[in-house]
Amino acid sequence: MKPLLSKTTKPFLIYVLIVLMISIPVYYFVVDTIWKNELDEHNQIIVEKTAYEFSQLKFSDEQLENSLELWNHIQPETNIEKITPSQVRRDTVYTNEKHLPFISDKKKERYRCLEKVVYIHNKPYLFTVQTNIEESHETIAVIAMITIFFFVMIVLGLLYLNRRLSVSIWKPFRETLDQLRTFNLNSQNKIEFSASDTTEFEELNQSLYKLIERNISVYKTQKEFTENASHELQTPLAIIKNKLDLLLQDQNLTEKQYRIAEEINRALTRSSRINKNLLLLAKIDNHQFDSSEIISFDQLLRQSMEILEEHAEQKNIVVQEQISSGINVNGNSSLTEILINNLIINAIRHTSPGGSIAVQLTDHIFKISNSGTEKLNPDLLFKRFSKLSADHNGSGLGLSIIQEICKFHHWTVDYRFENHHHIFSVKLKLS
Repeated sequence: MKPLLSKTTKPFLIYVLIVLMISIPVYYFVVDTIWKNELDEHNQIIVEKTAYEFSQLKFSDEQLENSLELWNHIQPETNIEKITPSQVRRDTVYTNEKHLPFISDKKKERYRCLEKVVYIHNKPYLFTVQTNIEESHETIAVIAMITIFFFVMIVLGLLYLNRRLSVSIWKPFRETLDQLRTFNLNSQNKIEFSASDTTEFEELNQSLYKLIERNISVYKTQKEFTENASHELQTPLAIIKNKLDLLLQDQNLTEKQYRIAEEINRALTRSSRINKNLLLLAKIDNHQFDSSEIISFDQLLRQSMEILEEHAEQKNIVVQEQISSGINVNGNSSLTEILINNLIINAIRHTSPGGSIAVQLTDHIFKISNSGTEKLNPDLLFKRFSKLSADHNGSGLGLSIIQEICKFHHWTVDYRFENHHHIFSVKLKLS
């Protein structure tokens, strides 16, 4: 990622470069036009002054012709030619290119030319004058060099200003970011933003104040709800379950009454499990768990495998283990244990009797696979209360809890179906 000033500076520099590149031919055209106009005025003055000086000389016709011939020899860029009255025409201005015989290389030079009819001793003469124009490539080169120089000055100036502005103008914004990084809803420390004389930053701070206050209020409400629900719901559920257990032990129950009570007990057990899982999800969403522990993932996995080994043996499931040692992660041990148990229980529950389960833990991957016949729907896999099998004993929240625990730890969980095996993989972030 790039700073905001850098993102705005780059388009500006590109725009300036394009404008300056376009300005080079424009500058050249303007300078060349001005130069030609100056040369036309210069040529006009030369013609008029020369004609006036010759008119003031009291020469005979023969002396005048000799003087004009001498003038044409000693002034190679001018020519005075006698014409007849019928050849009199309007002034002509044009640009001409020609080779200079006294230059060794055959280099062409540009000349600005004026052909004007003048009268000397009341006789018409065609006066032609040519003045050298500055070379076009030299003009363009000079303009380009000046343009590049100013572009470099603009770039250096912007880089310097960006660095200075980034330190001074954006200082309140960075202080606000630092305050937000350290803010924690669990601690609920009062946040104080530095005052700023920039309108946008001050508006941002005020909006953040209101947003944080609302979040704290909602967080407190949700936390109170989860705490109340944990106590108020679990207590009556526990009482009902105890009463049902006593009822099931009554010898006077008929078989029909016993079946009804047993169905109520199963539904109550599932309701209690759903309640606990929903409360767990709410606590995870509200960030009510500490994530600063260093967890020995391999030890937790081995403990869970030992505890749940009996469940696999009851279904005659073959369990294969490949667990590396010394796998430590940062997070919450309780949530990590729940994640491991849910994945193992989910694999045991959905593996047919006589099937197989493989558990693998490497440097950064925890993988568990179980035999199956059909791929699960990935769109419904981690949705709450989605039913992916005919088993009604589960709460429908196991995989959702796994996904939320992974999000809490910044891990990623993935599912795929290969070679008639369901494979769940958790990519860990090692400590």
